Amino acid sequence: MQPYDDIVYLKGVGPSRAKVLASELGVRTPMDLLEYFPFRHIDRSKTATVATLSEENPLVVLQGTVSNMTVVSTGPHRERLTVDFSDGTGSLQLVWFAGTKWVRNKLKPGVKYTIMGKPTLYNGQWQMTHPELETDTAGDDNHQPYLPVYTTTDKMKQHSLGTRTLARITETLCGCIAGVEETLPPEVLERFHLMPRLDALKAIHYPESPTQLDAAQTRLKFEELFFLQLDYQYAHYTRSNRSHGIIFSTVGDHFNRFYREKIPFPLTGAQKRVIREIREDLRSGRQMNRLLQGDVGSGKTLVALMSMLLALDNGCQACLMAPTEILATQHYYTFLRLLDGLNIKVELLIGSIKAADKKKTKQRIASGETQLVIGTHALIEDDVVFHRLGLVVIDEQHRFGVEQRAKLWDKGMPHILVMTATPIPRTLAMTLYGDLDCSIIDEMPPGRTPVRTYHRTEPRRPLVFHFLKQQIDAGRQVYFVYPLIHESEKLDLKDLEDGLEMVQNYFPRPQYQVSMMHGQLTPEEKAFEMERFKQGKTHIMVSTTVIEVGVDVPNATVMVIENAERFGLSQLHQLRGRVGRGSEQSYCILMTKDQLSNTSRERIHTMCSTTDGFQIAEADLRLRGPGDLQGLQQSGVLDLKLASIVDDEPIVQATRNLVRDILDDDPNLVSHPMLRKHIEQSKNKLMWSKIS
Repeated sequence: MQPYDDIVYLKGVGPSRAKVLASELGVRTPMDLLEYFPFRHIDRSKTATVATLSEENPLVVLQGTVSNMTVVSTGPHRERLTVDFSDGTGSLQLVWFAGTKWVRNKLKPGVKYTIMGKPTLYNGQWQMTHPELETDTAGDDNHQPYLPVYTTTDKMKQHSLGTRTLARITETLCGCIAGVEETLPPEVLERFHLMPRLDALKAIHYPESPTQLDAAQTRLKFEELFFLQLDYQYAHYTRSNRSHGIIFSTVGDHFNRFYREKIPFPLTGAQKRVIREIREDLRSGRQMNRLLQGDVGSGKTLVALMSMLLALDNGCQACLMAPTEILATQHYYTFLRLLDGLNIKVELLIGSIKAADKKKTKQRIASGETQLVIGTHALIEDDVVFHRLGLVVIDEQHRFGVEQRAKLWDKGMPHILVMTATPIPRTLAMTLYGDLDCSIIDEMPPGRTPVRTYHRTEPRRPLVFHFLKQQIDAGRQVYFVYPLIHESEKLDLKDLEDGLEMVQNYFPRPQYQVSMMHGQLTPEEKAFEMERFKQGKTHIMVSTTVIEVGVDVPNATVMVIENAERFGLSQLHQLRGRVGRGSEQSYCILMTKDQLSNTSRERIHTMCSTTDGFQIAEADLRLRGPGDLQGLQQSGVLDLKLASIVDDEPIVQATRNLVRDILDDDPNLVSHPMLRKHIEQSKNKLMWSKIS
């Protein structure tokens, strides 16, 4: 059988099951099925017994006989089948709610069966619902020692496509498939002692030993990460060799005056180092494509602004693209304040601007009158034409993809500086940003006191509120933040309004003044409420997560995050970054319900034990996986079937170094036709998806 044949012809599939496999798993060919890997294996030599069952058991394998088959009607055309199963050490009840006719015809008293499933206790009796079942074949020479366990869906089970059925089909497939193309060069297989691809694909389903399974997984993980690195590093090499950047040879008045007269606080050593790295890129003659990482409050925006001033000093325009209008507007007003008196024309370009004003703004950008532009996706619209765009800064808090960056390159091949608001673990950064150079601001500005974080539950709320009154009486201000439930804006607002009522009951007027902020307010209303809080006219700001960005009030020293268990770690860290921006000791109080899941409890513990954004990002990655980084569903680059960019760091390192060595010696892959073929096939493939 060839890997490109339709799976419908594979023994055990047929038209009906083929349709289900396609709709549920995207499996349409035998090759697709071969690459649908089991998530675990059961060692069939380690059969459990009823006497040793525990509810802590995952799937178990039992061997025994059946008796006392009972059928009970549960409704029109519905019935429940129960069967007693015994293995000599005890008994349990097998239960089916679907496919009962097939099971009744298959089961015969006195015949020995092997069953697999998850045991549960019901009224003191062990049960197993819809177990996988087969006639015992322990004496068969072809009996597989390790049984693969696959992820299945309810629809698959309704079509008798449970994990055991899938295992039988893949066993047939592994016995007949041939012609699987090798993807890694022979020298790579030899250098890293990797299995051939066909052998690895078979062994990952049906290994003969744990050692062989480990070797198969290593080979397939290596392949995944190798081609991930190849795609990104090849793009990086191609751009470095072919994309000649505008040479910024001058450090002029704009940069120097700002440095001497306007810089709000002395630069840290890390900021100075990063500016030097950016400066080297800008005068190198190649296009800069650099990632700027830094923790909350580390001064990334200031570094970005100073880089933009270098563009102005060399006769170019610069722009900053932010993912939301709120953040773009905040950057705009920050730049206006910092650049006041320097005679630099700064403009804001976002979707909500009136059409007539937007048209005039675009005209000034095209003429070169506007030097710095702050905006959102509106900046990459086709009708936005720059006079001479030299530098683009992308605030990648919610990350734009390669496709969006490419649209900016088309506007004159400017230098690119990408900022991340959440620190990214080193391994993840190496994987996600293989096509960017990386700079890290790993030092906080002087005078900042670490925020103290505490976990409190509802019974201690009176003590929390007493502490808040002490802080307010000492002249400080407080944030209350409520979670954003994406499914219902009305529910968001109700949560917030209920919270506002509770806060006002504890903090009555006129002694205490309270503001409210949420996403449904108009920009003017938001600005009004924010200004009142900044000026100290209100003591408490009750808000949704809109407070996460664009707020800098040094006098606010306490943040109370309600229902903190409903936030991800990265978002909690971002929110906490709104306090601790002055010299006074600041506090973050995480309010949760009493009963927490293990994951929620670990998140809260992490927040209370560290303020290091990189440690938090590592913990977030381990708890939620890379597919949900920053609480945003991601796809494309992170769709790894086997490899983990956290747990498989040695393979990430090895593949990254290998690809770098290959491209150093053969940047056009002339001597590597197999790799060149992969690049050609994936050239137009969107490697990132836009995150929103």
